[in-house]
Amino acid sequence: MEKELSMYMDPSYYTNRELSWIKFNERVLSEARDKNLPLFERLKFLSITESNLDEFFMIRVASLKDMVHAGYTKKDLAGLTASEQLELILKQAHELVNQQYSTYSRSLLPALKQNGLEVVVSHEDLTKEQGAFVDRYFEENVYPVLTPMAVDSSRPFPLIRNKSLNIGALIAKKDDPEKKLDFATVQVPSVLPRLVHLPDGKDGEKRVILLEEIIERNIGQLFLNYDVICADPYRIIRNADLTIDEDEAADLLNEIQKQLKKRKWGEVIRLGVQDGMDSRLLKILKKEFHIQGDDVFTVGGPLDLTFLMKMYGMEGFDHLKHPSYKPQPVPAMMNDDDIFTQIRRGDIFLHHPYMTFDPVVNFVKQAAKDPDVLAIKQTLYRVSGNSPIIAALAQAAENGKQVSVLVELKARFDEENNIIWAKMLEKAGCHVIYGLVGLKTHSKITLVVRREEDGIRRYVHLGTGNYNDSTAKLYTDCGLLTCSEPIGEDATAVFNMLSGYSEPRKWNKLSLAPLWLRNKFISLIRRETSNARQGKPAHIIAKMNSLCDKEVIAALYEASAAGVKVELIIRGICCLKVGIPGISENISVRSLVGNFLEHARIFYFLNNGQEEIYMGSADWMPRNLDKRVEILFPVEDASIMKEIRHILDIQLADNVKAQILQPDGTYVKIDKRGKNLVCAQEYFCEEAVERAKEQMPAEVHSERVFVPAEPMD
Repeated sequence: MEKELSMYMDPSYYTNRELSWIKFNERVLSEARDKNLPLFERLKFLSITESNLDEFFMIRVASLKDMVHAGYTKKDLAGLTASEQLELILKQAHELVNQQYSTYSRSLLPALKQNGLEVVVSHEDLTKEQGAFVDRYFEENVYPVLTPMAVDSSRPFPLIRNKSLNIGALIAKKDDPEKKLDFATVQVPSVLPRLVHLPDGKDGEKRVILLEEIIERNIGQLFLNYDVICADPYRIIRNADLTIDEDEAADLLNEIQKQLKKRKWGEVIRLGVQDGMDSRLLKILKKEFHIQGDDVFTVGGPLDLTFLMKMYGMEGFDHLKHPSYKPQPVPAMMNDDDIFTQIRRGDIFLHHPYMTFDPVVNFVKQAAKDPDVLAIKQTLYRVSGNSPIIAALAQAAENGKQVSVLVELKARFDEENNIIWAKMLEKAGCHVIYGLVGLKTHSKITLVVRREEDGIRRYVHLGTGNYNDSTAKLYTDCGLLTCSEPIGEDATAVFNMLSGYSEPRKWNKLSLAPLWLRNKFISLIRRETSNARQGKPAHIIAKMNSLCDKEVIAALYEASAAGVKVELIIRGICCLKVGIPGISENISVRSLVGNFLEHARIFYFLNNGQEEIYMGSADWMPRNLDKRVEILFPVEDASIMKEIRHILDIQLADNVKAQILQPDGTYVKIDKRGKNLVCAQEYFCEEAVERAKEQMPAEVHSERVFVPAEPMD
């Protein structure tokens, strides 16, 4: 099939994945720069850009550096080698960081002060009274926690933890006439609040200072027999990409636990320092961390802007935030019937966080208690810190039910959390599967087997997002509760495949990666292409997190060239280019970055008027299609199909948060002048509230007028 699409695989038709990711983080940063947003929301978005960038370096940049070290010269889909990618990435990453700090210093700090919150930038700016307060705070709260470490012939350079904030110093003995310089370092303790509240001003203004400034002011107390020549903060990012040879690992759980310890001490790939750091101090750090050139990021402000998320949580500033939204009840479930009765009436569509995640939790909770439930089977990728679903599964096992849980130990940065849950579930009597060799199980599926008057019935939940009740309030996802017999049979086959490696002879409704899903998507796209060539109606709408699979993109190019209208809603990475003459002129790409993180995967195909809609856990990425267990499921209920098409229509009508991909690779916001404003996320919030008031599923009309806000002048 790839040969047939080869004419659309010219590297010039593709954008490098990592450069596209930086464009995505720029879109997040644009929210922090948007003065129309409440001030504290802007702080939140700036914090997110920082945590995004950390993970990007720990995983993606680290992987490219590994390729360079190994002499790997194969080019990516855009025709770039690993070293060429690194050069371009670092250039754009420096520009992004400069924008971050320009936003922080020039825009956010003055705006905070105007709104009654002053961030004291330097300890040198403290008044006499404030200085006395922080000195006392240091002596009582900070000094007992600190561990200063000097470096000399008997004490080697200490191991510095990944992402930790530290203060490096050059010190000289007070009685040394030559003033020979030694290096010393102290970690800013993460167990203490980084934001320290100073006494309020007479005008009631709140003032805060960062913990590292307090330590820097008092650092002389840590080295009493020395003169401190200079002291400056620094922060490192290490390679945190786990390398696990699963074929050689006799015990995957133990192997991952070992690798987690190594993550703290991986190769240093980025060093962050502040403007004005003493050049001698910087030279020592670069030498000890084996780092140079563009891997050093010099910033004009505090290192690690993720502290802004803590500032977002400060009390007294609710007027500078979006009003909190409470997820609404699911209209189809607003009655006193038990959940199994509700599902038997017909498939139930869930749209989070506009609709509450409670039905998913209650599905497992009620199954755990119901004496007629015989078995519960579930896949878990990421769960919350105090997961009610985990508790319900444990309760079900203790109640004597057959409980099988696939816990994906390789869920990045959740490995440790998942190991804890897996052991707890095993202790409760659950049968726990630790993922599959060579594959991540990313699918979201729960199967409940229940004995009823007319025989065994299977109830299934399928979703686009994780079984995490916390992130379900922040991520937009879709789910389906059904007792469809064909889907129930497929669900049983899925779990038999996961636990026993037995492949079913055929699938009724579900499509799975890594064996069948790629071909399914390609055939659906090419069917639209064939229809267009025959003069039949053809249209594709696809919503996902990322698009970087070369074969899928080539199929979309072929469809566009045949005249298929292709509308893509892609939050993050997009390696497809629009506007290539004769190739992608019929393709549009929009990204929505808003108050909620867009996470749902929805795929619409016109199919000559016989519309088909699918949802699932997979993006159009090689890792999802080839290296993960993913599930795609059809939506066949006519009213739910109408509802999902309505969701897509509203997102395609969004002219407030949408940014549109241009032929030159940039993203631009829509000119709103004279238009009725449509913010999809706000629209769905208002709609969910209205539906809950009506206590019944609302009919979705195609003639709905989009007027949730007044026109902009």
